[in-house]
Parts: sequence; structure tokens; C-alpha cells
Amino acid sequence: MVAASSHYRGRLAPSPTGHLHLGHARTFWTAQQRAAAANGTLILRNDDLDAARCRPEFVAAMYEDLRWFGLHWSEGPDIGGPYKPYNQSERLPYYLAAVEQLRAGGFIYPCTCSRQDVLRALTAPHAGEEEPVYPGTCRDACPDRPRTGVNWRFRITAGESITFTDGAVGPHTEIAGRDFGDFLVWRKDDLPSYQLACTVDDDAMRITEVVRGADLLTSTCRQLLLYRALGLAAPAFYHCPLVTDEHGQRLAKRHDALSLRTLRERGASPESLHPA
Repeated sequence: MVAASSHYRGRLAPSPTGHLHLGHARTFWTAQQRAAAANGTLILRNDDLDAARCRPEFVAAMYEDLRWFGLHWSEGPDIGGPYKPYNQSERLPYYLAAVEQLRAGGFIYPCTCSRQDVLRALTAPHAGEEEPVYPGTCRDACPDRPRTGVNWRFRITAGESITFTDGAVGPHTEIAGRDFGDFLVWRKDDLPSYQLACTVDDDAMRITEVVRGADLLTSTCRQLLLYRALGLAAPAFYHCPLVTDEHGQRLAKRHDALSLRTLRERGASPESLHPA
């Protein structure tokens, strides 16, 4: 159940780095249903910070596929709203202010390690795409160096329990230093990480509940630390079960056979694809 409230604000936050797949769409459908149940507002945010992979044709396809699936929003890049801009690529001043606040508070430090450096330093690297637990190589680096040209990591407190109650999975706890380590908040190409951009934008856009996939539970724990460090109130969270393929693997954009575009071309109707 979603508590009915005229102040409920949910969001859709696709990244136009490929065609939307069925897993994205079903999570977005859940977000829309929860916003409707609360008589709330649903916004669309275009998470287009990955300039190397975000392409105009994917942005156009994103709008088309979302509307075909039956999704509607009250604020977004195409229609505006009180918390514009809704393209992340236009929101860099917000992220710069946040990273400078974290620097001033001593929460982050510069890191010259590449991902391969991190993996080589670990005896048991994480599998898959999850950010590996950082071994602390650069923790003692001088924090007074220029912001650009290096990565910046958030300094976790090893052993700290991060707990929240999720609307879908219930109480969830992860241990800093075991389940995740010092994580990226600013990249050497002078752009924010997903963790920082998402935290800053969800707060700035007054999001009251974040609906997303269960693969982002660890990201939520990282973001809760950022909310605290920045002095922000965290929203509620609802992590949807993942849609998997016939082998039990979660869908990704490389699964073109289950992209909305391909399913539509094969004659599927939006109604047949909506969650039960």
C-alpha cells in the first residue's frame, strides 16, 4: 500500500544509453502505479551524464517507448516543471556545489587508482558489474589538490551498519567495508558519479519515494551515507524484483530481444507486458 498524499513525488529516471528493455519498463510501471495510488506526481528525469554512450536517437526512442508502454509524467525535459532542468547534463552546477560541500566536510579524498588497479589489489574481487570494494590505497592522499584530473571517493566507516526499511523487501542492512567500500562520487573527467548525481537530483526534485530495481539496494546504502553527509533528508525506497531471462540472468540493454522496441515489432501489446 502507498499512503495517499498530495505531496507524493515519484520519478522515472532512464539513461538513454540504449533501448529500454522490459525490466526497465516494468519498474517504471510500478513507479507510475505507486504515484497514482498516492494521488501524487510522477516526473521524468533524463539521466544522460554518460556522454560517450548517450545518443540523440536513444533519447528519441526513450520518449517513444515510454509513451507506447502507457507511461505518463507531469514534469520532465519535454514539458518542463518547477524543478527544471530535467536533463542531468544540464545540472552540473548542482553537482559541483555538492562535491565541494563534501570536500569541505572532509568526507571525500582524491584517488588515482584505475578500476584495474583496484581489482589487482583485491584478493577476492566482486563479480559482475558492481563497484568492487576499494582497498583504501589512496586514503591518505592530500585532500587539497585540484578537483579535476582524479577520481574522488567517499570515506566510509568500516563496520558501520546501514539499515533502511524498503517498501518491497522490508528491512535491509549492509555493512560498510564488507558489502561496499569507499565509493566514487566524482570522476576524473570532472563529472559526478551515479551515486552523487542521483542523490542530489532526487533531493532537489523533492522526490519522496524512489522506485527502482533490486539490483540497486547497495547503491541505496551508499546514497544514504551521501544524504547524511550533505545534511539532506532521504526519501523512501521501493526496490522492485528484477526481470530475468530464460537463464535467470537479470535483463540488461544488451538483451535486445527483450527491448520494448523489439517486442513491439513482434506484435506485443503494452497491456500484455505490464506487470501482473
